[in-house]
Amino acid sequence: MTGRRTAICALALAGLLLILSWHISVGAKAIPLTTVVQALLFYDDTIFDHVVIRDLRLPRALMAVAVGAGLSVAGALMQGVTHNPLADPGLLGLLAGASLAVVLGTALGIGSAAAIPPLAAFGALVSGAVVWSIAMAISGGATPMTLVLSGAAVTAFLTALTAILLLIHQTVFEALRVWLTGSLAGRPDQVGLWATGWLLAGLVTALGVARKITTLAMGEDTATGLGVDVAKLQMAVLFSVVALTASAVALAGPMGFVGLVVPHMVRLIIGYDYRLIVPWAAVVGATYMLLADIAARMLLAPIEVSTGLITALLGAPIFVWLVRTRL
Repeated sequence: MTGRRTAICALALAGLLLILSWHISVGAKAIPLTTVVQALLFYDDTIFDHVVIRDLRLPRALMAVAVGAGLSVAGALMQGVTHNPLADPGLLGLLAGASLAVVLGTALGIGSAAAIPPLAAFGALVSGAVVWSIAMAISGGATPMTLVLSGAAVTAFLTALTAILLLIHQTVFEALRVWLTGSLAGRPDQVGLWATGWLLAGLVTALGVARKITTLAMGEDTATGLGVDVAKLQMAVLFSVVALTASAVALAGPMGFVGLVVPHMVRLIIGYDYRLIVPWAAVVGATYMLLADIAARMLLAPIEVSTGLITALLGAPIFVWLVRTRL
C-alpha cells in the first residue's frame, strides 16, 4: 500500500509540473514546451519569449497554484472539522465576506497591497461567524443543510452590499470589476508578496493539525480521550481556513466551488486520513486551478474568460450531485 501511494504521489507531482509547463506555454502566442523549460532553467533576458515567461506567465501560473492549493486545503479542513460534506469557503459566505471587506477598504482608501490580505481575513472571519450564528439559532442547530442555507442567505446579502458599494464608487468598480469575477490576471506583484505570508502560515498550520482532525472524525469525546484539545484544534483550524481564504481572495478574488470539489476528489483517491488529505488537496487543488485557468484562456480565445466563471461552471453540477447523494 505504501509503495502504491508513493507511486501515485510521484505521478501527481509529475502531473502538476507538466500542467504547470502547459499553462505557461498557453497564451496569445503559443510557446513550445522546450522553450518554457529553457526559460525556467537557463534564463536569457535577451530572448523575448524567456522574458514573457519569467515576467508574465510564470507569476500567473504560480498564483494559480497558490489559489488552488489554498482554497482546496481550506475546504478540506472545514469539511473535516464540521463533518459537513458541503462545507466550502464560498458556500459558507467566507469568500463574499472577504470580497466585501476588500471592496470597502479600497473605497475608504485603505486597500494597499499590505492591507488587502488582513482586510480579506477580517471579512471572511466576520461573515463565517454570522453564518454559524444563524445556523445555530435555527431549530436543529448547525446541520449541513442549515449551514448551507445560512451561507446562501449571507452570501446574497453581502454580494448585494458589494454591488451597492461598486455602484456608488465607480473608480473602485473599474479597479476591481475583473477581480470580483475571480481572475488570475492583473493583480499587482506587491499583493502577491503580502498574500504569500498568509498562505504559508495557513498551510503550515493545516499540516500541523492534520493528524488531530483525523482523530476528531471519531467524535469529540473520543478525540478528547485520546488527548486532543478540541477547542484549541478548532481555533487552529479557524486560523488556517481564514488565512488560506484571505490569501486566495487577495490574489484572485472569489473563486467558488474549488474548496468543495477538490477535497471530495482527494478522498476518493486516498481515503480519510487528513495527514494525506491536506498535502494531497494542495497538489490536486493547484493542478485543478491550473487546468481551469487554461480553459479560461482557451475556451473563447482570443477572448479571455475569468477563471472564477470556469470554476463555477465546473463546480455547480458537482454541488448538485453532492446534495442529491450526501444529504
